[in-house]
Amino acid sequence: MDKVKVAVIGPGNIGSDLMYKILRSRHLEMALMTGIVESEGIKRARNMGIKTSIEGVNAVLAEDDIKIVFDATGARPHLQHAPLLKEAGKIAIDLTPAAVGPYVVPCVNLDKVKAEPNLNMVTCGGQATVPIVYAINRVAGARYAEIVACIASKSAGPGTRQNIDEFTQTTARALEVVGGAKKGKAIIILNPAEPPIMMHNTVYVEVEKPDLTAIRASVEAIVKEIQSYVPGYRLVVPPILDDNKVTVAVEVEGAGDFLPKYSGNLDIITSAAVAVAERLAQMTLLKEGVA
Repeated sequence: MDKVKVAVIGPGNIGSDLMYKILRSRHLEMALMTGIVESEGIKRARNMGIKTSIEGVNAVLAEDDIKIVFDATGARPHLQHAPLLKEAGKIAIDLTPAAVGPYVVPCVNLDKVKAEPNLNMVTCGGQATVPIVYAINRVAGARYAEIVACIASKSAGPGTRQNIDEFTQTTARALEVVGGAKKGKAIIILNPAEPPIMMHNTVYVEVEKPDLTAIRASVEAIVKEIQSYVPGYRLVVPPILDDNKVTVAVEVEGAGDFLPKYSGNLDIITSAAVAVAERLAQMTLLKEGVA
């Protein structure tokens, strides 16, 4: 089967997990893993027979046949990468909080933004909670949405820790832009408990039309959609209504491709990114008449 060639910039935890997911994709070919130093991630990719480089984004720009690029670096590096990739005619799937392109949550708005040259995957907390806010808003109206993302400290690498401020700002904005809330707020907690906890997200929404039956049906429907690309996504506390305030809690267990299963916070964003890339690849292959 023909596949679309893709590259990953950033061979850390997220980049390595992306690599494993891409390798089993029906529509994507892992053509390049690139970083800026000879890291363990680079060595791992090379040992698996994948082309590697320590020339960063420049290595991607030199490969004309690479069509889709996953950026798993950080917010600041992506601000430099984005215009270069756009000029080269490559689609960037941004897993940093840089928010250069429109926010993308596959089960909510992919069809509206899939033609954009830069697609931002929000944050792990955004991927886990924006769909819940969206589901509530579409049937009850969301005046205010607040989310608390609690993740295992062990699953928060240097990139996550360096981008904490961007995480809260980007997630809060996505609750509004994609989720539909009039006002959004995001909080992240790094829990040092042993054994490490699964990613747990609590969502609080102040609604305009407190219809619990409609809210529960809408939330359950969106959870099923998310599970189509993140099987470990679970509704642990179905919607609870107190006057006009709705509380929902979800848990994310990772697939265990490269990262431990408790790292659901990383797994949900890599799974969402690959789901987006596969849709884009299918579109490309159809245009070329080879799908």
